[in-house]
Amino acid sequence: MFHLRRPWGTLVASASRRQPQVEVGVKPQVCASFATGPRQYDGTFYEFRTYTIQPAKMNEFLENTNKYIHLRTAHSELIGYWKQEFGGVMNRVFHIWKYDDFAHHAKVQEALAKDKECQEKYISPNLPLMVQQRNEITYLVPWCKIVKPPKKGVYELVTFQMKPGGPALWGAHFQTAVNTHIQVGYSKLVGVFHTEYGTLNRVHVLWWNETPDSRAAGRHRSHEDARVVAAVRESCNHLETQENMLLIPTPFSPLK
Repeated sequence: MFHLRRPWGTLVASASRRQPQVEVGVKPQVCASFATGPRQYDGTFYEFRTYTIQPAKMNEFLENTNKYIHLRTAHSELIGYWKQEFGGVMNRVFHIWKYDDFAHHAKVQEALAKDKECQEKYISPNLPLMVQQRNEITYLVPWCKIVKPPKKGVYELVTFQMKPGGPALWGAHFQTAVNTHIQVGYSKLVGVFHTEYGTLNRVHVLWWNETPDSRAAGRHRSHEDARVVAAVRESCNHLETQENMLLIPTPFSPLK
């Protein structure tokens, strides 16, 4: 595990921060990380949950969730809830929950365990319908905020597994690649998240498009856009794998 100290390849500390004293003859360590910057002072994190549902039970699962999700959202904020349409293992739902910090998360879990109505109507009926549950704890990268799309559409979650070493090696190139996609306007960025608990050196980028066809058209244009190609080429030098999923928002998802 890398213990990294500054965000996205920023190797020079802010002048407004008091610098620690360094002993004479001791070479200071220069590192970088997602895990500092704004995130260091704001403990807010996002839990990514992915449930694999029995194929014949998906409608039952979604109907029950639609009916009783309010019992769950009474305890913590739901950012979005989607059904996976394409990409990877099928019959999955994906949802994002927001927490102020780990103490908040612990309090929510304790409250849920004591909430009999939520347990009886929402959690217990859904558990037998699931094949697998996965979760990741993620933070927004320091240069990004969640942006609500202008209207209903479809979402694409792109997961990048980067080479070990952290953003000191690849953060600037990755940020440039994302910003270039934003500038050309082929898709709208919702948020960029990095994993704190789960597979490390992983970054998730959530995009919005009006329809699957508009997404496909934009992707084809980006492949022919020299600006995008140049930016992506630099980032890909640090890439190990990439996976994407097309997500359809559920009727009860805050992000439509």
